[in-house]
Order: sequence, then structure tokens, then C-alpha cells
Amino acid sequence: MLSRTILSSAIAAALAIGVSATAKADAVSDFYKGKRITIIVGSGAGGGYDVYARLAARHWGRYIPGNPGFLTKNMTGASSIVAANYVVNVAPKDGTTIMALQREIALVQLMGQSGPKFKSQDLHWLGSLASEAGVCAVATRTGVKSFNEVFQRQFVFGGTGPNITEFHPAMLNNLMGAKTKLIKGYPSTPPIHLAIERKEVDGICQSWASFSEQGGKMLKAGEIKPLVQMALKPDPDMQKLGIPLFADFINDKHLAPGQTVDDVRSFFRLVLASGVMGRPYAYGPEVPADRVKATRAAFVSMTKDAKFVAEAKKQRRDVELVTGEEIEEIVKGMASTPPDKLKQLDEHLKFKGQIAQTTFKMARHTGKVTKVEGKGREITIDYNGKPAMAKVSGSGTKVRIGGKKARRGDVKVGMTCTFVYPEAGMQAEQVSCK
Repeated sequence: MLSRTILSSAIAAALAIGVSATAKADAVSDFYKGKRITIIVGSGAGGGYDVYARLAARHWGRYIPGNPGFLTKNMTGASSIVAANYVVNVAPKDGTTIMALQREIALVQLMGQSGPKFKSQDLHWLGSLASEAGVCAVATRTGVKSFNEVFQRQFVFGGTGPNITEFHPAMLNNLMGAKTKLIKGYPSTPPIHLAIERKEVDGICQSWASFSEQGGKMLKAGEIKPLVQMALKPDPDMQKLGIPLFADFINDKHLAPGQTVDDVRSFFRLVLASGVMGRPYAYGPEVPADRVKATRAAFVSMTKDAKFVAEAKKQRRDVELVTGEEIEEIVKGMASTPPDKLKQLDEHLKFKGQIAQTTFKMARHTGKVTKVEGKGREITIDYNGKPAMAKVSGSGTKVRIGGKKARRGDVKVGMTCTFVYPEAGMQAEQVSCK
């Protein structure tokens, strides 16, 4: 009788655990069924963060219980600080809003810079589709041959805000005595590449993945030279091209006055650790734990999906999974850095050198629509007798017809439209038709 009672109790306990687990799974599924998750991208349309976020949005929902739909919106400002503040403090806190943040945001917040209204270590990090190595590159028209030349003469770099486009040139000047000049205010990295072609700036520091995509044509044509890998470990693709690793240049020969090799290495290690976070996604701190767990698991499953992998390959986007748990550990490590060290780093990230503001202006082309492809993804107009094509994002491009909000698929051949974009062939910020 006693054995039978124990067995019955064990079975009842096991069933209770099973029912509890099933109930939790059903609760997540019931919540997400029929709902839509919005990804708020804290970067401009057309850049690497934007492209990766839209790629994820097309596949992530298949693996979240309840199969919610996805919508992607851009919210630029202060290198993702505006987007993070919105998601944490304004957006619904129920798991229907995800932030796609620039990788440096955790470090920026932990250093105490003004603006962030959140704590990075309190966010629920969901994962990243890439572990990003950085690169600094300069146009070959300058005659540049090697990275050593940034310590000997001035090169002009373009910047988009408090991220590696400005952090790396700042640290090179402040810690290693480089002579870079910075032109700030570009809305995203594609316009900087256009500015390089126009000879308005000489170079850019950004992730290798985005550089390969945005600067690919110039690279193949020999018009731009990658000078150095900004990473903690060698990137296989850059290694094949013979691009040296940044650590090789941290020596007594390249130190700014008052700096030591050990200090410079530790400061760069902190900043380059952000690269491991790649293209991070996060929930705000108040999202229920079961929804966080389900969304993290779905993210991992998505990266193994054949359709997802095929589309990433088609878009020439490398996928290297970094889990939410791994990002959480990186952020915890940053948060454990002594405050005085973070305060010093904050100063080193402020560009000290010649600074100018960009005069970059978006092009405005008006003409009759002659071709609409991919349900409005690419629209071509006749502009002064020549075809001008604009790429149109479903949520990154503002489309209006007759002054009213419209969808890209509503644009038809014969309409007269105005494109606002960096130049023909690039993604439009606005498409206005009548």
C-alpha cells in the first residue's frame, strides 16, 4: 500500500509539472496569437542594423508561440538612445515591442553619458545575428598605403553619432596620436560612402559586414582601402585580404602623450567588446519572463531555418548567432568595470580634433513613374529624360499619395512622384505621388 501510494504521488507530481509547463507554453501562445510585434530600429533606413532587423522580422514570428506578425519601424536619434528610451519608457511593456539597438549603446549608458533613461543591465537581451568585427577604410585617391599613415597625416572621416563611426576616430586621436578630422551629422552610413565618392570625406570606420555591402563596389574597383581590423580577434574575411589587426599597432611608437600601452589596450578592449554584441535585440525590463524565454528560443531556432539562411545568403549577410544570454554576460562584464575607468573612457570617446558639420543634402527627383517592381519595392521614374530608381521600404520609407499616407504597393505607373533619397538607386526616405 505504501509503495502504491508513493508511486501515485510521484505520477501526480509529474503530471502537475507537465501541466504547469504546458500551461505556461499555452499562456505565451494565447498572448501572441493574432498580435503583432514591432521592432523599433534605432538607426536609419538602409544601414546594416535596418537590413538585419527587417530580415529577422520576416522569419522570427514563425517560431514564437502564437506566431505573431512583425512590423519594423525606424526611430533614429543619438545612436539608438532615442529608440531605447521610447521602448523602455513609452511603448507597451508586454512583449510586443522589441528594440534593435546599435551595439555601443550599453557602453554609452554605463559611462553615464546624458540621454539614456534606462539601465543596460536591466534590459532583456534577446540575441544578435552577427558578431561584428569593425574596419577603418580610406579612399585610395588619398594615396594611402597603410594604417601607419593615420599617425603621420590627416584624413577626414564621416560620423553618424556616438558609435564606432565617431568612437574609433576619437580614440585613435586621443589615445594614439592620430591626426583624423571628423565631419559629423550623416544620417546613416550609406550617405558617408556617397560622400567618399564625392570626395567630401576620405574614410569611414564601421562594421565589416556593412562595409562589405555598402562599399563593395568601391572595394572591387580599388577605390577604397581597408586599413585595419577593429576587433578583438581576426575576422576570417579580412584576414584573407591581409588587413592587419588593430592590436598590432598598440605600442610605444603610437601612443599619445600620457598614455601607457596597458591602458590603451584596456580602453580599446572595452569598446571592441561591443562588437561581439553585433546587432543586438532587446525587450524592456518589464516584459514577463515566459515571453522573454520564448522569444529568445525562437530567435535561436530562426537562425537554423532554411528559408532564413537562404534569404540572408541572398542579401549577402553573414549570420553568426550570439544568444541573449551571451549578450547579458557581456553587459554584466561592462557594468562591473570600475567607475573611474568608465569615466576616463567617456573622455577618450569625445572627439578631440578638427570637427565640421556635414552639408550633405538628400536629392529630390520628380518624374512620371515608368516601372513598379516587387509590389512597390523598387519604383522607377523618368527624371529629366533618364530613369531614376528608388528602393522603397515597407516601413522605412514614408509613402504618400495625394497628400495621404499610402502603401508602396499603391504606387502605379503613370503617377508623378517625388523621391527624397541620397541618390538614385538608394533607399528613399520619402516617396510623394499624385
